Amino acid sequence: MFTADVDGGTFRLRRATRADLPAMVRLLADDALGAGRETAQDMEPYQRAFEAIAADPNHLLVVGGLVPHGDAEGAAVATFQLSFLPGISRQGAWRSQLEGVRVDASLRGQGLGKLMVEWAIAESRRRGCSLMQLTTHVSRTAAHRFYERLGFEASHVGMKLPLQD
Repeated sequence: MFTADVDGGTFRLRRATRADLPAMVRLLADDALGAGRETAQDMEPYQRAFEAIAADPNHLLVVGGLVPHGDAEGAAVATFQLSFLPGISRQGAWRSQLEGVRVDASLRGQGLGKLMVEWAIAESRRRGCSLMQLTTHVSRTAAHRFYERLGFEASHVGMKLPLQD
């Protein structure tokens, strides 16, 4: 999907495989919010979700691996989900939705997140989307600054309604 030379090696984006799930869950759980809602104790719900996402061409689960200047894929040290959504508004425009963007804490600040989001933007354009959207928790002020530096605007108020405990 994408390869870039970065400090410390080569960063490669690729479609996630089922074998990447433990690393993806670890990445999602690696902050105050994620720690309260993600757990690797029971991987079955993640496996069901993975299968549903992988079966739908309008959804991509992506992982990034960092390898020290070699040919291997490298263990998953970053992840995100990119979904493509048709809509009636905006004259029937497609939009993409970016979710679950995470980079291993030990690698943050090296530009890997920027590379991932820029790839996601380019892929969204390639697929004909006229808009990319995302939500980020109000407490994640560093994430807000990150996305604003990439051109995102806090133009809407997002709301969520939990439907299950």
